[in-house]
Amino acid sequence: MSVAFVPYWMRGKAVVDQETIQRLLEENDQLIRCIVEYQNKGCANECVQYQQVLHRNLIYLATIADASPASTSETTA
Repeated sequence: MSVAFVPYWMRGKAVVDQETIQRLLEENDQLIRCIVEYQNKGCANECVQYQQVLHRNLIYLATIADASPASTSETTA
């Protein structure tokens, strides 16, 4: 199960740290590899569940990025 899945009763209580983000990025890497493998075998329908998990992870990461302070933008400018 994806590390991004959080039961409704726990939402808003999770602490997001670098380790969690790194695990999500690694999971996304594996999901993309699996999706590509299924598509190369001509089994595009079988990869839909992996695409859904990948989508959920990407939305979760984007939400974290949007909620983060813009300090990284200021240091690179």
